[in-house]
Amino acid sequence: MMYLKMHLLSRRAYSGLLFSQGSMATCLRRGKSLIKPRLCRTISLSCQRYTVMASWIIDRYGRNDVLRFTNNMMFPIIHFPNEVIIKVHAASLNPIDVNMRNGYGAAALNMKRDPLKLKSTRSEFPLILGRDVSGVIMECGLNVSYFKPGDEVWAAIPPWKQGTISEFVVASGNEISHKPKCLSHMEAASLPYVGLTAWSAMNQIGGLNQDNCSGKRILIFGASGGVGAFAIQLMKAWGGHVTAVCSQDASTLVKKLGADDVIDYKSGDVAEQLKMLPLFDFILDNVGGPTEKWSPDFLKKWSGATYVTLVTPFLLNVDRLGVADGMLQTGVTIGTRAIKHLCKGIHYRWAFFTPSGQSLDEIAKLVESGKIHPVIEQVFSFSEVPKAFLKLEGGHARGKTVINVINKK
Repeated sequence: MMYLKMHLLSRRAYSGLLFSQGSMATCLRRGKSLIKPRLCRTISLSCQRYTVMASWIIDRYGRNDVLRFTNNMMFPIIHFPNEVIIKVHAASLNPIDVNMRNGYGAAALNMKRDPLKLKSTRSEFPLILGRDVSGVIMECGLNVSYFKPGDEVWAAIPPWKQGTISEFVVASGNEISHKPKCLSHMEAASLPYVGLTAWSAMNQIGGLNQDNCSGKRILIFGASGGVGAFAIQLMKAWGGHVTAVCSQDASTLVKKLGADDVIDYKSGDVAEQLKMLPLFDFILDNVGGPTEKWSPDFLKKWSGATYVTLVTPFLLNVDRLGVADGMLQTGVTIGTRAIKHLCKGIHYRWAFFTPSGQSLDEIAKLVESGKIHPVIEQVFSFSEVPKAFLKLEGGHARGKTVINVINKK
């Protein structure tokens, strides 16, 4: 009987208004106060037949055995007028997905999800992992004008939101971009997260762009990883001279991507090898640890040279010390290091992944022009997600690990 009532409601003339908002408040604003709240909440924003979806989720943090497949994950709902629902065709994994599965950054991410602590403890579960998505828009909020249902898009979803290893995902209109037509969904899904991370580090934080990068000497640690591989191509597209630090078995890959010089960290002391080369204008550090202590010495002093690292203690500090003390400790750390290096004539910066549809638009132009290419190591089917996590967790990747969500087998 309930299904029949809902079916009849969906055929009413005002159903389009109800679906476009996806909330009880909208029903009331539209003057449909006779509709019971529970019915407004039950009706899906998209087609009525979608109430649940297939997803890979975790119900607790831990090792790979916490991953669980379900056909009964609640279908996503548009809560804000600038959001869209995307039917996921492909996703990809990044190291942050393994870290989040293990619980890394949980305190800071929960603060972002629920800053006023209005929800119950562990409210993030069941949690869907995965940040990259390439797919097709199914539904748009009322304020979304640049996209429409049927558009092929790509995006990197922020880690405090539900992820992309699922049939559908909600994203903000500010986070998505039209997928490059020259790429398949599998290829497109390999680029957004690593591309936006590298773009944040080198353009937004490092200040490099196509107008000032020509001839500059760039040093990249961890050059064969996802971010490093993208950064090489970006710097070459902007006319930079790139020195890549990686292992010997990855040298062929980074040379193919455009690296001018390759340093094998396994063949000897990297610092000694770098002493044979001229100083650098910019360093991107994807490795951290001891590298941070000595690598800034290879920058040109008092020339505006910049060291940017993607390995920061922020999430670890918040996990270990709590939100307030963790943020305080993080602020002291970045401030101390920045002043220390500034006194030596160089700029010291931290960089983080930043979701941005506008930046993806710029990346799409580089892809369409043939200056940026996806680097994919292996594609897994949707049923093989645990294997994909194990593959990524093994390290020494030579490209991205992609999930074909459409292929369920």
